[in-house]
Amino acid sequence: MPRPMKWRKVCCLPESNRFGPLDLNGDDQNQVKMTVDEYETIRLIDLEGFTQEECAKKMNVARTTVQGIYIEARKKLAESLVNGKVLQIEGGEYRLCDGLGNGCGQGCQKRRRRMGCAGQEE
Repeated sequence: MPRPMKWRKVCCLPESNRFGPLDLNGDDQNQVKMTVDEYETIRLIDLEGFTQEECAKKMNVARTTVQGIYIEARKKLAESLVNGKVLQIEGGEYRLCDGLGNGCGQGCQKRRRRMGCAGQEE
C-alpha cells in the first residue's frame, strides 16, 4: 500500500503567478510551469536565506524532499530565463499555513496581516 501523501506547507501564494517576455502569448510550447511548492523553496532558500534543512522544517517535509523540489524549481527558472519562456506558477502538492505562525517561522502572522509574500507593504 502506498504511503499517504504529505502536503507541503506554504506560507503564502505569490503576488504574481506569471512572468516572462511580454511579447509572447504563453502557449504551452513557450511556457514553463512551476508549482507553488517549488516557488516556496525558491522564496525560502534564495530570497529568505534559509538552509535546505530550515526550509524543510518550515514546509513540514524531509530535507531530501526539499532538495529535489529546489533542484526542479531552479531548472525551471533557468529554462524560462535562458530560453525566453513564460514562467507560470500554479498547482502542486501544498497547503497554505494557518497564519498563526505555527511552524512558519517568525513574522508569518505579521506578514499575512500587513505584508505580501515578498515582504512588500500592502
